[in-house]
Amino acid sequence: MDLHALMAEASAILDVAAGPFLAGHRADSAVCKKGDDFATEVDLAIERQVVDALVETTGIGVHGEEFGGPAPDSPWVWVLDPIDGTFNYAAGSPMAAMLLALLHHGDPVAGLTWMPFIGERYTAVAGGPLMKNGVPQPSLAPGELGKALVGVGTFNADSRGRVPGRYRLAVVENLSRACSRLRMHGSTGTDLAYVAHGILGGAVSFGCHVWDHAAGVALVRAAGGVVTDLAGEPWTPASPCVVAAAPGVHSQILEILHGMGEPEDYRDVLG
Repeated sequence: MDLHALMAEASAILDVAAGPFLAGHRADSAVCKKGDDFATEVDLAIERQVVDALVETTGIGVHGEEFGGPAPDSPWVWVLDPIDGTFNYAAGSPMAAMLLALLHHGDPVAGLTWMPFIGERYTAVAGGPLMKNGVPQPSLAPGELGKALVGVGTFNADSRGRVPGRYRLAVVENLSRACSRLRMHGSTGTDLAYVAHGILGGAVSFGCHVWDHAAGVALVRAAGGVVTDLAGEPWTPASPCVVAAAPGVHSQILEILHGMGEPEDYRDVLG
C-alpha cells in the first residue's frame, strides 16, 4: 500500500465532507444511543458520504461509528468517526472533529483528524512526521508531568458503568496534584491530536471505541509519543481505555494510575 497516496485521497474526501460538517453546526439529536449519547443527522450523512467516497476511491472497506463495517482487525480497513464531540457539535462548540484512520491488521498506520471550525488538519503515517495543515511538525521531546497540560474525558461521577465514575474522579483528583493544569475538551480526537502536537503533555480517555482513538493513536505514535491502556499495555482496537502522552510524561501518568488500584475497586465507593 502507498500510504502517502491513500492519505492524499482521504484528505481530499474529508475536505469535501467539511462542507456539510460546517453547515450542520448545532444539529439536533436524530438517533438515541446507549445512555444519553446520540447521533445527529449530520453524523449519519457524513458517514454515508465519506464511506462511499473511500470505498470508490481506495477500494478499502470502512468501519464507521454509526453503521459499522469490516472488523477493525481486518487486513486493511478505514475506521471513521464522522463527528467526534457530538455533544459539543450540537451545542455549538467548535471543539468537534472528523476522525479517520487506516488500520492494517488492527495497527493504525495512518491517521487524519480534521477540525473544520478552527481550521486545523492533522495527518500522519507510521514513522512520522506529524503534519499540521500540510506542514511537518517536530517530534515530541521528553517532558515532565509537573509542567504539562493533561486532557481528560468527560464523565458522571455517579456512573457505575464499565469504568466507574468514582475511579474517573479519583484520576482527575490525583492528576490535578501532579500536572500543571487539567483540560476537558469533550472531544477525544482533539485531545489526542493535541498530545501529538505537544499542546497537551498527555491525555486519558476512558472510552473503549476504536473510532474515537485510532486516528489519534496514529498521530501520537508518528509524533514520537507513547500510547497504552491504563495498565500500560500497548493500545489495540480492543483496549478498554487510552493513555497517550509524550515520553516521560506517559510513565509519570502511569505511575499515578498504578498507585490508585483497579477501576473495579471504585465501583461501590459512595460519594
